[in-house]
Amino acid sequence: MTRLPANPQLGKPNPPTRRPRKKALPAAAGPRPGRAHALAARMGVALRRPELLRQALTHKSAQHELNLPTNERLEFLGDTVLGLAVATHFYRSHPDLPEGDLTKLKAVAVSESILAEVARELDLGRYLVLSKGEEQSGGRDRPSILADALEAVFAAIYLDRGLTVTRRVILSLLADHLSAIERAEHELDYKTLLQERIQEVHRKPPSYRVVDEQGPDHDRTFVAEVRIGTQVLGRGVGKSKKQAEQAAAREALGLD
Repeated sequence: MTRLPANPQLGKPNPPTRRPRKKALPAAAGPRPGRAHALAARMGVALRRPELLRQALTHKSAQHELNLPTNERLEFLGDTVLGLAVATHFYRSHPDLPEGDLTKLKAVAVSESILAEVARELDLGRYLVLSKGEEQSGGRDRPSILADALEAVFAAIYLDRGLTVTRRVILSLLADHLSAIERAEHELDYKTLLQERIQEVHRKPPSYRVVDEQGPDHDRTFVAEVRIGTQVLGRGVGKSKKQAEQAAAREALGLD
């Protein structure tokens, strides 16, 4: 057999092939204070002016500590934008309902308890910019702070992208809650609704007092009044003290 001459290159192992190093992926944008783009992505919104959303996430407690503009003015505007979107939804989806019933549905949909629940679903509290003191006292999960911040977020989206986009975001976030309200699964809590409205103006809650009781022990009827200071706002009757107080709050709200 003829042998081929030895090849000095043969038998040498091939140098190891170097694979290009994979670039490290950027860390996922999670819930961090002031991270506007991450929150916008969760809501399906492309930002043009992210500074508006950052302002919406800044609680008033951070103003002096961090020298940042706060969300109070945006909250004022967002309350109106939210109300318009929800009122339009109920007006169109319930053409036969009278004004009084539409008002009740809207009152529940824009209440602090519903907005705080929606904010928690968004994990909004973790995006908020708070002072150290407010954070240590549980501000990231305080219903009033969450509800106000969500309204401010709606205002920021409105100023950035307009009413059509904002209405889509609002109705998407509130969709399950609106359906439950329309199915009467949310009981109207008139006392909570009244307290929210009173505190906006007077910065203190109303008080309730049972002013009369009638009937035998097994079938009592209670009469309650709701007041702010010495002013009587409403009076209600019920088979329990709680029912009477709810009826008084309802009358004070003008929903009778």
